[in-house]
Formats: sequence, structure tokens, C-alpha cells
Amino acid sequence: MLLNMLALKSLRMCSLSVLFFAPFATAIELPLPPAGDDVVGAVEVIQARYEDTFADLGKTHDLGYLEMVAANPGVDAWLPGEGTEIVLPKRYILPPGPREGVVINLAEYRLYYYPKDKAVVYTYPLGIGREGWDSPISNTSITVKTPNPGWTPPQSILREHAEAGDPLPAYVPPGPDNPLGPYKLTLGLPGYLIHGSNKKFGIGMRVSHGCFRMLNHNVLELAELVPVGAKVRIINEPYKFGFAQGQLYLEAHEPLNDEGETSIVDKHAAVVNEMLKRDDLQGLQLDWERVRDVVAAGEGLPEAISEPATVVHNDARIAPQPNM
Repeated sequence: MLLNMLALKSLRMCSLSVLFFAPFATAIELPLPPAGDDVVGAVEVIQARYEDTFADLGKTHDLGYLEMVAANPGVDAWLPGEGTEIVLPKRYILPPGPREGVVINLAEYRLYYYPKDKAVVYTYPLGIGREGWDSPISNTSITVKTPNPGWTPPQSILREHAEAGDPLPAYVPPGPDNPLGPYKLTLGLPGYLIHGSNKKFGIGMRVSHGCFRMLNHNVLELAELVPVGAKVRIINEPYKFGFAQGQLYLEAHEPLNDEGETSIVDKHAAVVNEMLKRDDLQGLQLDWERVRDVVAAGEGLPEAISEPATVVHNDARIAPQPNM
């Protein structure tokens, strides 16, 4: 499609690296941007092998399934095909708010961790609560770290499985069959955890009963990095704005919605409302057609929506064009 071609052209203008399939990756560790900037990382492109799937590539490159699908419209997630170019969306606008502790953006299916002693951010894909078992929006903290956890299913989950004809034991010991994986980090919210998984699929999707699932190698890395007592801020921001070298960027994700698909008009209105709340956009020349395209595509990639800042005029206003 035309939008995807434009997106790929824009990516290559940002000095894309075209890579072949790489060995198993470590965590995505990115240096924090200069003061006043919000964009980190770089988009990459690989060439798929015949046997590759988005789930496998996501595990290798620390990316979630749905973000891979969004960044590669029109590509078969289960059989991309030998030599097909696959976009790895490893460029991010940092979430709004303080850059400290753990920040989870539900709409992005992604966790960010800012260590106190290093000017970097670590980021990992997450599985979050499915429809009817939504993950909470809250401010909390890491209260306990537990290696090789056992699992005692709560009554609600025992009842759900029993009604589905798939009864669970009252206790699942540590091991490869444990749904908490090799590590759990207990949150200050009763009943909620960050943990690994015994599933091969579901990271970067709405799959859990409200907890936050991670790839097992990711949760082990995070457990080494994050201390007990670290702050955890859980937000739901499908539209992130940020600056890089004087330009405003927009990163659009599909909003979480249990009531059905959100209309394009509603998405546009939500973006404009967010922009009107900001007091740092005066004087920017916004490309409203580009805003519409980025929101409609929802590819989860930061895209410039303004010209580089120049002179601020006294009568400058942020206002949508007609037919927005």
C-alpha cells in the first residue's frame, strides 16, 4: 500500500540498517536522548528466512507479536517468505512522565526501565491482560523478587478453567510447566505480577489474567537490573508525542478497546485533544495530512509531523485543518 511505501521510504531516510537474521539478542538497551529530546533507538530491517515467523523473530529481537504485525502491514506473520524485508520497530518515543523506575505502557505492550546509576533505558515487550481481565492503570512498586516461583491459581482462574473443562491443580510447582516462568516480580497491587511464561506465544498481546508476561530471558535480565522498592508506573497511552532535533514526532498504536474497533474519526479527535493539552507546540508548523496518515496506519513507529522549529510568531496556534 502507498502508506507503507511512504513509511519504508521514511525509514530508509533515517539511515536504516538492512540486516540478515541475527543470533539470539540481549535486552534492548538504549542511551537516553539529549535534554529536550524524547526519541531513542533506530528502526532496523532484516531479510526473513523461509522458516521465520513473527513470533520467532520477536523472541530473537525482543519485540512483541502485535508490534511486529503493525510495523509490517501486508506481510504474512506466519510465513513471511524467504528474503522478505521485515521491519524491526526498535525506535521509540519515550513514555510521557518521569524517567525513573519501571514504566509500562499498556497500549504499546511494552515496559521501560530507567536505572538510577546509568543514563540508559531498557525496554521489553509484554503480554498484558486480555478482554475482561484488564491490566490496571496505577502507580505502584516492586515489592518482592522470587526466582523459580510456584503458582497457586486464584479461585477466579480455577473456576474459569473448570467451567471450560480444563481444570487446574490447586498448586503448580516450579518448573517448565509453571505459567510464571523462571522468575516473578510482585507488585504492590494485590494479585498482580511481572513474570515469565511457559507459553511459546503471546508476548506483545492481550493474553493474561491481568499480570504482565515477559519472555523468559527478558524477565531474568530485568530481575537482575531492577531492585525491590523500584517505582512502577502503569499507563495507557496509544499516542505518544516527542521531540527530536527540533521536530515533533508522533507514535500511534491501536487503542485498547473492549467495545469494538475505534473509528478513525475518534482516533483523530483523541490525537488532536492530546495536542491541544500541550503548551510546548507553539510556533511549530504541523503537517496535518501526515498526522492523519500516522494515526490511520497505527504502525507504532515514530514519525515526524512538523517541520524543524524556526521562528515563533505571536499569533501561532495549534488548530486542526477542516475535515480532520
